[in-house]
Amino acid sequence: MTMLKLALLGDAAACAASGLLLAGGAGLLAAPLGLPEALLRGAGLFLIPWACLVALAGLSAAPRRGAVLAIIVLNALWVLDSLLLAAGTFGLAPSHLGQAFILVQAAVAGGFTALQILALRRAAVAA
Repeated sequence: MTMLKLALLGDAAACAASGLLLAGGAGLLAAPLGLPEALLRGAGLFLIPWACLVALAGLSAAPRRGAVLAIIVLNALWVLDSLLLAAGTFGLAPSHLGQAFILVQAAVAGGFTALQILALRRAAVAA
């Protein structure tokens, strides 16, 4: 399996796990994270189908460059929004645990994004 496929499938697995946690556990997580339940549930409900789309790209015989670039851009936007959310920029004040949770998610998304960029470059050089 290529590095690009592994990066996409790892990203999909992480998104699916986060999505299920947030969608299913929003009520339990809201108070400790200092974030609205609706925001957590909405993020989870976004991540579940997103994970499916990323997995489809990773499972294809040859992931399309345009699809991978779109995934990279949307992941980068997720990281940026996460950093802004953790900083309280959106008028929300996550708890310290909430900030840590958000930053860990941003770091994971950023890591997969970096791997996807590297893999896409390697694939272009090999071609």
